[in-house]
Amino acid sequence: MDQNKQDEEYGYDLFPERKARKPKHITIRDSLFTSRNKCQVMLTFAMEISPYAKLLLNAMKNSGCKVYKDRHFSCEDCDGTVSGGFDAATSQIVLCQNNIHQQAHMNRVVTHELIHAFDHCRAHVDWFNNFRHLACSEIRAANLSGDCSFTNEVSRFNFGLKEHHQQCVRDRAVRSILAVRKVSQEEAQKIVDEVFDSCFKDHAPFGRIPHGNKDAKFAYREYVNRDRYYANL
Repeated sequence: MDQNKQDEEYGYDLFPERKARKPKHITIRDSLFTSRNKCQVMLTFAMEISPYAKLLLNAMKNSGCKVYKDRHFSCEDCDGTVSGGFDAATSQIVLCQNNIHQQAHMNRVVTHELIHAFDHCRAHVDWFNNFRHLACSEIRAANLSGDCSFTNEVSRFNFGLKEHHQQCVRDRAVRSILAVRKVSQEEAQKIVDEVFDSCFKDHAPFGRIPHGNKDAKFAYREYVNRDRYYANL
């Protein structure tokens, strides 16, 4: 496949620096005075403070896929329509420094992409050829990252009662697929519907749907202490 066409098919056109296929040289000015530095600072806070991110980082480590900040995260300028992405070809999370301006937003993006990284670690995910695999991970990321929390939905002026969370997860999974794959709305919706029930019920490694920081803190505490009752057996 032609390289430009492949980039377009797989969504690399949304990440111009990544599309260049070579690392951007970081100057002292870049590291101290630009949005790249702000992105790095917010990333550090997310990794050290967010209960969502802390749980996922622990789960990755325990699964044999320890995450290193300098190796597995990259702050880059992106297309204005995306906030982040998981590059399966390099096992690297892209954080869109030009589109993430608040810590809460950074926390959600880091969590969302770490769920993809966790899926990449624990399963043989065929990101590029199996749309069902992609859809399943997008469902899990939307469901478990806080993307569809009540607060975030209200801020988007989306209101609903019965099964609103499920609908939000469906919609965001479809949007994510459409952003990175050249398929129709109908095709994306069909793929999401086919795998929704089983993937929506998969709460690993949280063990529950964390609807907010309080839920995520409980899940993190339970994850950290999951083996203590068997320590002396």
